[in-house]
Amino acid sequence: MSPDPAATFTLEDLETWSRPGVSLAVLGHPIRHSISPAMHNAALGVMAEAEPAYAAWRYFRFEVPPEELPRALALLHAKGFLGVNLTVPHKILAVSQVASVDPDARPVGAVNTLRRRADGWEGFNTDGYGLAAGLREDLGIDLAGAHVILLGAGGAARGAAVECLLRRCASLHIANRTRENLDGLLALLAPLSGGVPVTGFDPARPPADLPAGAVLINATSAGLKTADPLPVDLAALPAPRAVYDMIYNPAETALLASARARGLPAANGLSMLVHQGARALEIWSGASVPVATMAAAARAAMGR
Repeated sequence: MSPDPAATFTLEDLETWSRPGVSLAVLGHPIRHSISPAMHNAALGVMAEAEPAYAAWRYFRFEVPPEELPRALALLHAKGFLGVNLTVPHKILAVSQVASVDPDARPVGAVNTLRRRADGWEGFNTDGYGLAAGLREDLGIDLAGAHVILLGAGGAARGAAVECLLRRCASLHIANRTRENLDGLLALLAPLSGGVPVTGFDPARPPADLPAGAVLINATSAGLKTADPLPVDLAALPAPRAVYDMIYNPAETALLASARARGLPAANGLSMLVHQGARALEIWSGASVPVATMAAAARAAMGR
């Protein structure tokens, strides 16, 4: 029996994995909430109408704790998987586990998309592309020339920060509670700043000189659970131009609710998920990808 793309699999399932055709996967911890399988499999269905070979492609999700990532990637390669997406907490960890990293992803220090090579995995990062596309689509904001306040210093934040600098934002202010992680990200970004002011701060004590009218981007996991504290108190910041939360499930986080209560334009990360996913599928297939189909499938999956 062919594996069910709607199921959540484990490494034990992978040990005995066997199916014809091309397999793709997303790894995370937790991963059950991921709607990536619905999104990618809908796109593959449309692609198969023009090219029948895609009818044999399927995308699955695997629950993989961080300590099991090396074993998971080795097994996926041995089982012939063509591509892998990585989400929390694997994006930074995977950099040391791949055979090579795409030049565009090297400054990020994190990968979210892997493509199979004979000698291992090639790592890419499509998060920055997805973020820029999502901001334009949902909020009409271009990162070029924008003041940005970024919350977080993990893998997702790295991709966002590098994208902001590559697109020549006006300034970048990064908030993170753990100073060591913040300093590590600031050091990574220093060679890329090109004259763009880049500063860091503790979100519990925002500095008084933050710019008004900045776009606020949440790249932390705060908001995935209803009991999570706000990643930052919007009342302690100069009024932002808009708020974008990379979290898409739940669709309305406490941060977004706080933004809307203040009359601020706000959007969740569903559009980012769609666009980074579309770019990943382009990398794996080398073909044109139906982004609108992926977006419709993502919205439908969120409505279930």
